[in-house]
Amino acid sequence: MMNRVVLVGRLTKDPELRYTPNGVPVATFTLAVNRTFSNQQGEREADFINCVIWRRPAENVANFLKKGSLAGVDGRIQTRNYEGQDGKRVYVTEIVAESVQFLEPKGGSGGNSGGFGGQSQGAPYGNQNQPSRNDNQGGYTRIDEDPFAGGGQIDISDDDLPF
Repeated sequence: MMNRVVLVGRLTKDPELRYTPNGVPVATFTLAVNRTFSNQQGEREADFINCVIWRRPAENVANFLKKGSLAGVDGRIQTRNYEGQDGKRVYVTEIVAESVQFLEPKGGSGGNSGGFGGQSQGAPYGNQNQPSRNDNQGGYTRIDEDPFAGGGQIDISDDDLPF
């Protein structure tokens, strides 16, 4: 059996970080994920999906993601139930995230105003206005330069091709 979810969307509000009585961090957040089609009025709709992440990644999410941040979530669907304050049974379906990818650079357009130090959580890049670590020394390419801009040919042997 398989239970796997991969989502990309924007946070609807800042993540909420709490701690269990044993001191284990847990963060909850809601991800707005656009649907692939438009409704009859031509408007795009979105699904609002509740997500939970535990331990160190929860602290990273709470520290580095804000309302409007673009994030990728990899996890599983979980359903649970509990007795509400009115005595009725409440059913909850949520995504238990195993990892969260920060998909915008620091200060990105989604309102991510916090620091971007969550590299261990899969941040694919830092601030694109800054040069790479190698600063174009020793033949390395800066992250804001196109390594294929010259249009020259690339020598590839048939043995290097995967097909």
